[in-house]
Amino acid sequence: MASSPKRCAEAARPADADAVALLAWFDGRRREVRWRGERDPYVILVAEVMAQQTRLETAVSFHRRFIDRFPDLHALAKADEDEVLRLWEGLGYYARARNLRRAARRVVAEYGGRLPETAVELRRLPGVGPYTAGAVASLAFGQLEPAVDGNARRVLARLGDLEAPTPSRLASDARDLLTGAPGRPGAVNQALMDLGSQVCTPRRPRCGECPLSTRCLARRRGTIARRPAPRRRGRSPERLEAAAVVDREGRLLVLRRPSVGLLGGLWDFPSVALGPTTTSETALSKGLREGFGLDCQVGVQMRVVRHTFSHFRLRLAVHRASWLSGELPTEVVHRWARPAELSRLAFPIYHRRLIDRELSSSSR
Repeated sequence: MASSPKRCAEAARPADADAVALLAWFDGRRREVRWRGERDPYVILVAEVMAQQTRLETAVSFHRRFIDRFPDLHALAKADEDEVLRLWEGLGYYARARNLRRAARRVVAEYGGRLPETAVELRRLPGVGPYTAGAVASLAFGQLEPAVDGNARRVLARLGDLEAPTPSRLASDARDLLTGAPGRPGAVNQALMDLGSQVCTPRRPRCGECPLSTRCLARRRGTIARRPAPRRRGRSPERLEAAAVVDREGRLLVLRRPSVGLLGGLWDFPSVALGPTTTSETALSKGLREGFGLDCQVGVQMRVVRHTFSHFRLRLAVHRASWLSGELPTEVVHRWARPAELSRLAFPIYHRRLIDRELSSSSR
């Protein structure tokens, strides 16, 4: 169905004027972030990967430590995966760290250690999607490439009064703004994100402070609260599991998770799923024997750990256990580590808290 002339005229916005107003607001009120103004493409890449699905304030401290340890792509390419994951510990979504290391290796091998400059080439690197490619291309290389994160998506959806905007429509609208300020594509992308996080917030947006409020169709039509349409999410299911901290003459059993999948590449304590009527002691004794070939005496519960993932909630009963006999199969990547050695291995954050509080050498 064709749009009415009135609606087309109403939707039309002078992109140049929008870009000028947006950049004037950004220059006066931009957030001070450690990597703002950075020109090193590698430093920008690490920052943008860390900032995905992570609060900016959290990413800053991790970014500093990561760059201090791996100052360039060559250093990261040569790094041991355990050390990379250990520095990433607490940021979550560990596939980002593994992919970042893989990308560094590919850039060193195929591009001589220099990141490619175009979004098309950047997207060929492991873990680099449209947002990251656009951010690096615009910030590091001045390319007119959009970088639409969740905050920018909300701003663009409200400006155009879009209920369910497609990625292509958002990229098109963002690109229109970029062409309005051809010399500062990175600043336009950052301005959209800052505007979404500071002013055009999901609830109670401060429209009076928005440099684009007079051109916002959602504000004009009274649909701001519904733009973009909220995603419906049900309550995430709860998983019940039990884990054993198995002691063998002062050393603790830790297993390395597969490189792919949830928490891939991290170290973990052996664990089993719990049924609705199974006791954790019984399940652990059986699981250690049948799954790992170990006979262990499972002791009392140390604590219950709770952690929320993106798609489920974990309730983990942790028990001490003593090794009695048996050896693990050779195909199971594992080690018997002294408590002090656990600080050098990368664990899920909920286990790190357990280690620091219960299992450090000073507490044994």
